[in-house]
This record gives sequence, structure tokens and C-alpha cells, in this order.
Amino acid sequence: MKFLFKNGSIVNVFTGEIETKNVLIDNGIIIGIGDYNDDDADEIEDISGKYICPGFIDGHIHIESTMLLPEELAKICVVHGTTTIIADPHEIANVCGTDGIRFMLEASEGIPMTVYIMLPSCVPATSFDESGAALNADDLSPFYNDHRVLGLGELMNYPGVIAENEEVIQKIRDANKAGKIVNGHAPMLSGKELDKYITAGINDDHECSSAEEAIERVRKGQWVMIREGSAARNLEALLPLFDKQYSHRCLLVTDDKHPSDIINNGHIDSIIRKSASLGKSIITGIQMATIQAAQCFGLKDVGAVAPGYIANLLILDSLDELKINKVYYNGKKVCENGIAMPIKKTNISQKLYESVMTSFNMQILTKKDFEIISKNCKCRTIGVIPGQLITEELLYDIDFSKNNGIDIKRDILKLAVVERHHNTGHIGLGFIHGIGLKEGAIASSVSHDSHNLIIIGANESDMVIAGNRVREIGGGNIVVKSGKIIAEMQLPIAGLISKSSAEEAAAQNEKIKNIVHELGVPNNISPFMNMAFVSLSVIPSIKMTTLGLVDVNSQKLISLFVN
Repeated sequence: MKFLFKNGSIVNVFTGEIETKNVLIDNGIIIGIGDYNDDDADEIEDISGKYICPGFIDGHIHIESTMLLPEELAKICVVHGTTTIIADPHEIANVCGTDGIRFMLEASEGIPMTVYIMLPSCVPATSFDESGAALNADDLSPFYNDHRVLGLGELMNYPGVIAENEEVIQKIRDANKAGKIVNGHAPMLSGKELDKYITAGINDDHECSSAEEAIERVRKGQWVMIREGSAARNLEALLPLFDKQYSHRCLLVTDDKHPSDIINNGHIDSIIRKSASLGKSIITGIQMATIQAAQCFGLKDVGAVAPGYIANLLILDSLDELKINKVYYNGKKVCENGIAMPIKKTNISQKLYESVMTSFNMQILTKKDFEIISKNCKCRTIGVIPGQLITEELLYDIDFSKNNGIDIKRDILKLAVVERHHNTGHIGLGFIHGIGLKEGAIASSVSHDSHNLIIIGANESDMVIAGNRVREIGGGNIVVKSGKIIAEMQLPIAGLISKSSAEEAAAQNEKIKNIVHELGVPNNISPFMNMAFVSLSVIPSIKMTTLGLVDVNSQKLISLFVN
């Protein structure tokens, strides 16, 4: 059946022009742009006064970080105009290995939003990570036969690339042999080391936190992904990338975004609106979110309103406000006036489902597990930076005679990362500054990238209760105050994903965040999202793992104590 949109103003992402022309669609494919009339179509819709632009593409997202199943994520993304996402399932792969990748492929099949997959390149991320699985090149290569697998995901082990580690290089070779791309992840890498990293075949980077860093990458031929998520918000720092000489090599991504944030503030559309509010061209933002994202990944049939392209289309009431009236996916209407059409449940094999539902293997915690035995001394403390994933190393004189080193007045809280996959009993202990908790404790099974149990507390008794509750429910986010659990969000699928609807999960997510803010966490900190990255030992400067503190720049374990 042929369908005709009449009299709409088309956003031409190739030229940046606005063209008033008709759009003819047949079986989900755009077959004509121009002076087509009613006789050319079986169904006609006059959209005079409205705009047509391509559906948005999120070039880098971790579905697990939304804590939603793909079908539920699609429900809240399509209303914001996102019709394609490029997902890296390295969170669930770090817990469940290849079963995690298969689970994501099955769970995202047949939903009204195309989910492409980038294979997790670093499972585990570093030698300091105790993950639930380890994936080598041979484990990954069979997946390249799947048409939805576009390449090798963010290569966080940039020291391994630079040092020409054979296993790392083999993964890159396999991707290249299959005609696929390789995503980058090398925060603050520059100069000759960056040259070597790019030469190895790294296509892009989403970890730029300054314009200078990003511009160097554009000048050296990489694509730059401008990230604006729930915790890492780099848009304002990267606004110079919207200038003409750089913008054509940029795309927009969320990376990690919570469901309540998507529902309340938007998805890729919110990044475009924010850039426009800061004085940048809304057309440039749309180009970054459509054709340029498609070009980055070699997708030749999405990202434009043009003949031969899939009819993933947005009908806008207003271009300046990016007000979305309708969303079409493969030529079929999937959203109207902010309401998504019903989505059919996906079928997941029972064996895979059972595999991802059993992810905890650890002993019950006791207060003794959180003791740091030391005399008063100077200690390295992880400093959290609002809006950033990078941390700073702070030095504090710690008085261990009072509350075992915890000092609420100076915002020095106890931090623990507990191995949960293989019952090794390993626990990394230390201190953290910048979270702001005044009482109680928070715990989560979401801690990038190995996703061990992470706990932050103003006292050890509440830390014990919080940690054991996460273990008991098989994963989730927990808040404890004065010995009582006052909020929880259960994440039983690999300890990462909820079984609830998007709306229910978002409500739980919002409630638990608000409660944590009431306990003293400042509004510029996304408590569980920021906490989740405290254990990520590939982003500077110091992080906590199950084996202890890691100096990310030197890739060495370091002592908590400073002589």
C-alpha cells in the first residue's frame, strides 16, 4: 500500500534546507520526494504547516543502564522520536557472558525501534575487574554473522591497544575482517598515543569532556559522540563542536540514562533542544541525531527523508520547539500525541531467561567486612565530580578512632565494592567524597563494568543491611536509614534490569532518587548513576574495585594509605 504525506516541510539533513514537498512511501520505504499527487497513493495525509524529519538515532547506549527490557525502553523512546539505537550490552555480558548478548538480541527483536548491537570488547574491562564472565575473540566472532551486529563496542582497554596486546588486537582484526567498525573509549588520550590508538582502527569516541579533546579527535579523523546522559553530561563543554568545521563529524548519544530522566526530560530530542537553547542550530542538532549517526555506523538506509530510505519519520508541529506530533517506524505509525501504540511482548527462550535470573553468588555480609584497620593517617579518597565520570584523587587525614574513619561533616563516607559473581570474598574498601550522604547507606548491584555489589554509607550498620538486601533480592538499588530499608528498586535480571513496566520502573527510580536526596545528596549528583561509575577502572583518575584502589592512568593498584 502506497502512502502520501502532502504539503509537509521536509528537513533535508543532507543540505540543511527546509523543502515543502510531498513524500511517497511504499511498504515502509520512501520511494519519492516531490510533486506526487493523490493518484499516486492509496492513502493520503495532508500535513500542511507541519515538518517532516528522520527518526532520531542514539549512537551509543547501554540498555541495561535504563534498567528496562528493550520493549519497555522502546515504549518511552519512540514518543521522543528515537527510532534506532546502537546498544553495547557489555553490562549484561560482564555478568552473564555470551548468554547476556543472546538475551539482548532476543529481547530486542520485533520491537518498534531498531536495536543494533556492538559486541562488548572488554569483558572484563581490566585485569583488576572480577566480572561474571570473560569473553575472548573466539567468543565474539560468531556474532558478526547477525545482521544487527554492527561491530566491536567501546574499546576501553586503550592501554592494551597501544601496547599491541595480542588478544585485544585480534578482536579488532576480527571486526575489520567482518567489515565492521570499532567504537572507541579513551578519555584524555592525546598526541602520539591517540595516533596509535586511532591507527589500530578505532572509529570514534564518546568520552570527550572538553572541546579541546574532542576537536583533536575530529582533526585526526575520528567521529565524536556528544554525550548527555543522566550522570555524564558533556554537551555544554562540547558546544564548540556544533560549529560548521567540526559538526559534520559529530553525533548525539545518551550512553547511560535512567527511565525517569527519559520520561520527564526526553531522549535524543532533549539534547537537540538543549543545544538550541544554548544558541546552536536546531538543524545541526537534527543532522547529528540522524544522517551523521547513520554515516558513523555505515547505515545506508536510515537517517534521512530521501528516496530509498526506510520511512522512520517524525511529524513535527513545531521545528523550533521540536514538538513531535507523530512517529512512524518502517512506515507504520507507532506514536501519536505523545502516546505510543501497544507493543507486543517479545519471546525470550526459557534457558536464556533462567541464565540471566541467577547472578548472585556471595556470602552474607557482616559489619566486620567493612572494617579498615589502621591508625590515624592520610588516606586517598575518591572525589566525585558532578556531571562527569572522571574522578579526582583527594588526600584526607582520617581519624579511625571515630566511626571507623567516616566523617559526615567533611563528606567523607565509607565505600565498599564486594565481589558477587564467584564468591571470592574480595572486598575493596575506602572512602569517597562528593556524594553528600548525611545518614544511612545506599547499595546497588549496578557498578560498571563488572557489576559487583557497591555500597556507600554514613555508618557501617546500615551498609550491612543495604548490601545484604541487594543480595537477597538478586540485584537492585537499596536505601537504608537507621537500620530500616526505606526504599528499594528490584533489578532481578542479571542484577541490572527490572521486570516492571517503564512507567513503574521510572516511578521507583524517581522515588528512590528523591529519598536519597532527602538524606543529603545534592541535586547535581545522580546518586545511583554516579555511584555506578565509581568502580569503573578505565576512567581517570582513581576508582575502587573488589581488589582495592586503582590508579587508572598507571593501571596499578595503589594503597589507600599515604605514608
